[in-house]
Amino acid sequence: MGVAVIGYSFMGRAHSNAWRNVAAFYPDVAPVRMQTLVGRDGTRVEQAAADLGWAGVATDWREVIERDDIDIVDVCTPGHLHAEVALAALAAGKHVLVEKPLANSVAECEALVAAAADAPGRALLGFNYRRVPALALARELVREGRIGTVQQARLSYLQDWLSDPQAPMTWRLRRESAGSGVLGDLGSHAVDQLHYLLGEHVTHASGTLRTFVPERPGPHGTETVTVDDAAWATLHTDSGVVASLEVSRVATGRKNALTVELFGTSGSLRFDLERLNELVLTQAGDARTSGPTTIMVTEPEHPYLKAWWPAGHVLGWDHTFTSQAADFLRAIAADEPVHATFEDGLAAQRVLEAIETSHAAGGLLTETGN
Repeated sequence: MGVAVIGYSFMGRAHSNAWRNVAAFYPDVAPVRMQTLVGRDGTRVEQAAADLGWAGVATDWREVIERDDIDIVDVCTPGHLHAEVALAALAAGKHVLVEKPLANSVAECEALVAAAADAPGRALLGFNYRRVPALALARELVREGRIGTVQQARLSYLQDWLSDPQAPMTWRLRRESAGSGVLGDLGSHAVDQLHYLLGEHVTHASGTLRTFVPERPGPHGTETVTVDDAAWATLHTDSGVVASLEVSRVATGRKNALTVELFGTSGSLRFDLERLNELVLTQAGDARTSGPTTIMVTEPEHPYLKAWWPAGHVLGWDHTFTSQAADFLRAIAADEPVHATFEDGLAAQRVLEAIETSHAAGGLLTETGN
């Protein structure tokens, strides 16, 4: 199958790396051709294509999605373009992968869910952290009842790349292109992990947003930041789980720290992306011997590890995208369900918008619609 990636920057490079390597590590999947890399700047996209191994380039994504040599359209654009590109690709009969978040609003997500339901191609949402082996193992342990009934959860996703007030303006700091700030960028990952690990959705949320640096240097002078730098929320699920959420891009000293803690009636689980090969399991028992056990998730028996290195050898952030591509190709070949689905993206977006609504109402507990 021929693949086109729309976008050649950060996520475009990560996805390109996955398409280049997927057959080498997952030889059971259908072969792919890295057919076309798409970007607005012809010179820069040509250089990126040469660096990343693409056969050709284009500057018009509309022309690319209509071509017969393209079977998979991988959308790695800024968020405000996700819906337009994905809707057109689905209408053209392509299989579609969209990098998270699915879109910038609930309304756009709902339109994408409806389009995917009627389209002949498969539709996958790129929540790549579902392919972190330690988090996939955590999901298995929750389902096996290893920590009892989950009652509480703590989720945070902290970075510091905007902690310097002189850090320059980017599209991620403009609401018209990003949709929201850190809430959509990092909060979407954290909310999806809660849904993924528990197997249920957040139904109510209350929250607060904060922009610590209201202006930043732009290409033509000082610009107003129109999105949030940090957010806090309390989330409630239908079964009664209560979760705290904190996300920030101004948390000095934290580079890429997605942390997840689940507290059950007979144990707990703890994960930190900055130590992504480890999962800490605590199970209640004899007071003399009970306590946290760090599981090194590097064995062939662990999720996704058979495809990679000998036992005991760690994986990295980039491996998640290759495993994601393999899962997508298997689902296409077998006509089986994918995860995360566009419905999962809609569920996460409903939570994010409920947090924004709550903030505007002074922290009022708000229904998500899930």
